[in-house]
Amino acid sequence: MKCHFCGFQEDRVLDSRSVREGEAIKRRRECLNCGRRFTTYEEIEEMRILVVKKDQRREPFERAKLLRGMLAACEKRPVGAETLDEVADEIERSIYNSGQREVSSAEIGEMVMDRLRRLDRVAFVRFASVYREFEDVTQFKEIIDVLDRPRRRKGS
Repeated sequence: MKCHFCGFQEDRVLDSRSVREGEAIKRRRECLNCGRRFTTYEEIEEMRILVVKKDQRREPFERAKLLRGMLAACEKRPVGAETLDEVADEIERSIYNSGQREVSSAEIGEMVMDRLRRLDRVAFVRFASVYREFEDVTQFKEIIDVLDRPRRRKGS
């Protein structure tokens, strides 16, 4: 850490404390050159993910928006809110673990459809009809035909 008094880049840490309910660490330091003391704060930098929409607009990823879409698809279905929370957590974790700063709305939609397909077939069809912007009944038949086909497993 660079001393802001003399610019020397070596110091020793005198004290470390957790602050802001564990969200940051406060460190009291002493410069090894001039002996002056100063305080630094360390915190995790949140990675902001942007969602790239179909029209190429970008907007911040919002877990709440993801959850709202799934809740709408699962309305009056035997899928609990806790289950949808877990699915949203899984998708969000997958997005952050990808290490990418941008993710397309199409990728997110496919992740949701994959999870809903396993969870509740009616919710899957509902979500797909909105997500893929169905315009006629034949598109419903096509998505139902997809449900009837056995799923390929990863690595197959």
